[in-house]
Amino acid sequence: MDWLDKIPTVPLVIVAVFLGLAPFVPEPHLWEKLKMLRAGDLVRPLDIFDLLLHGVPVLLMLMKMGRLAWLQFFSS
Repeated sequence: MDWLDKIPTVPLVIVAVFLGLAPFVPEPHLWEKLKMLRAGDLVRPLDIFDLLLHGVPVLLMLMKMGRLAWLQFFSS
């Protein structure tokens, strides 16, 4: 997980928030694609790419925050 530690936290959070919520109106793409995935409608390659584009930064941010919390908790 050394590669995750090398990613700067603040830029990652900024990218994750903006890509996770973009476009802001009428609903974020990430939310729309997750609803499509749940319904089984996520079949077009463009929709899958869109889910990855908007979801990977959010997933990385959650992994990094979880790792930071884990290290903080167990380093004491």
